[in-house]
Amino acid sequence: MLYPIGVCLMGLYNPGEIELNDPPAFEMEQKVRLRRMIRNDGTFPGKEVGETLAKKGDIGYVVGIGTYLQSYYIYAVHFLERGYVVGCRRKELIPVDDHEPFIDDTDDEEMEETLEPRLQESQV
Repeated sequence: MLYPIGVCLMGLYNPGEIELNDPPAFEMEQKVRLRRMIRNDGTFPGKEVGETLAKKGDIGYVVGIGTYLQSYYIYAVHFLERGYVVGCRRKELIPVDDHEPFIDDTDDEEMEETLEPRLQESQV
């Protein structure tokens, strides 16, 4: 079964932050939890701009690792319950430890998403 892939990136390019100098924070097939809701910024095919793709607390698995602007890793995360593969930044994800409860430590106002379309350098 094929799943559409969209890339919904939080915030735009920050020239002082280059993640690619370090190894990826997550590994292939690693279980991760979403720290905030992700909406379509126009890069997810078949969905309206602003439509919710994944909700805060959703669990998925890293199925691909790509890059954006030669600075950031983009993690293609398959959210099994929704059936979507969505591109996420490191700061949008936390690793899942099945033995620890989920504690929401994010500030929703701080993590507010802009809906401006953004281009992806390499396909995730």
